[in-house]
Amino acid sequence: MNYPVWDVPIGYGVLMAVIAVLHVFISHFAIGGGLFLVVTERRARRANDQPMLEFLMKLSRFFALTTLVLGALTGVGIWFIIGLLNPVATEALIHNYVWGWAIEWTFFVIEITAALLYYYGWQRLTAAAHLTIGWIYFVAAWLSLVIINGIITFMLTPGQWLANGEFWTGFFNPTYWPSLVMRTGVCVMLAGLYALLVAARYEPGDFKRRLVRGMTTWGLLGLAITAAGEMWYWRAIPAAITTKALQIMPVPMQALRTSVWLAVAIGVLLVIARAMARRVPVFVAGVLMVTGLAWFGEFEMFREALRKPYVITGYIYGNGVEVALTDRYKKEGYAAQISYKTGDEGADLFLHSCRSCHTIDGYHALRPTFDGTDRKFIAAIVRSAHLLKGNMPPFLGTPAEADKIAGYIYARVDQRPLAEICRAEGIELGPKAYAVRCANCHLPGTASDKSKSFAGQSADDLSTLLDNASSLGDGMPDYTGPPAERAALVAYMQTLGKQVKK
Repeated sequence: MNYPVWDVPIGYGVLMAVIAVLHVFISHFAIGGGLFLVVTERRARRANDQPMLEFLMKLSRFFALTTLVLGALTGVGIWFIIGLLNPVATEALIHNYVWGWAIEWTFFVIEITAALLYYYGWQRLTAAAHLTIGWIYFVAAWLSLVIINGIITFMLTPGQWLANGEFWTGFFNPTYWPSLVMRTGVCVMLAGLYALLVAARYEPGDFKRRLVRGMTTWGLLGLAITAAGEMWYWRAIPAAITTKALQIMPVPMQALRTSVWLAVAIGVLLVIARAMARRVPVFVAGVLMVTGLAWFGEFEMFREALRKPYVITGYIYGNGVEVALTDRYKKEGYAAQISYKTGDEGADLFLHSCRSCHTIDGYHALRPTFDGTDRKFIAAIVRSAHLLKGNMPPFLGTPAEADKIAGYIYARVDQRPLAEICRAEGIELGPKAYAVRCANCHLPGTASDKSKSFAGQSADDLSTLLDNASSLGDGMPDYTGPPAERAALVAYMQTLGKQVKK
């Protein structure tokens, strides 16, 4: 609350993903590519394989440009973006891991210097000196991952750091080692995928066959390490987090399932490429590279979404509120903690408590959720935000502040009756009314499905239940919609009850 809000039309999650996934992809490729270059060069020099050395020389040029230019730019971009999107969490990571960052930046300087010397040293250095520079590059790049991995995994699984605040406790947290193994496997896999893309441009022949078989070996080996590491990573995450995700958090679980299928696709494509090594087309290699990027995007989405409602688990909520200060917020409210104000208290409260994840009509839009509802209903949802879909931080302000946020949102949504918006009535309106009024918590087919409680209930019973919903559970709002919508909702609830009874 001590920082101004950077309010942009695009959602924070999308903006971060566009820059971060690309940077992470490049940075892992930079590590694996460095290992691939020096290992393959060593073999080629021992065998006096000049065609392979020429291939590596060409490969290292684009490698250096990609990793040092695009990688560095996106790396700076990540710092710029996270400082704007979540300054509280950024400040916490810097303060708690300042020496970690200093060590990582030192390795990065060594990495850059070695990469330049390696590229320009092909014709200027002896074979032994050139290989030494290559090994220095790889070791510095991998050690950079060793440091960054401790900070990234800390954000999901800080472990006992929450109790003792010790650097090494947070660094070597429960998911540190499986994540390091998995990401090292990714580095090896990406090196193979990129080199395969370059090799696919060669004319069909024995040299291309030799190249492709070598690249697919790297790809398959990296994929196997990645798969083993990812399974270990899942098992290392505390059961409280994974159980909650399996029960009520569809986003990370869907991302995890998609990443598994993409990994299978990568394996199949690598086998196909290996089988047609003499003539593998650029198209197949390109699809492999895109699939690899998509896999990385899905895994990072899984990891990020799994942390919710926190940005640092158990320490800072996604909207920048420190868990340790929740009592102060409950007592004094949100508004008292905001240092930079716009003059519109409803807007300020929305920006600081909701905007980190939601826009009105863009990313994670609120308009579709609240179109056709009323201010009282919106206020009730704000107050019970932590009960919705299992991944939202609790609202820690006062009831009056919840109403002000509701007023800000209500002024920006469609205020027509839901029946008019949906152009539906009677039985057709029922599912739509349930989706708006109930499904944010009680989605049929999930752990919070309440369809069984509707079985055998009369229309009057269910109508009374809607009127007294606030007395049935923490955060449940009483029904506040129009009569026609109520009748359609009750009819649909009876239908759900009959389906369960069958």
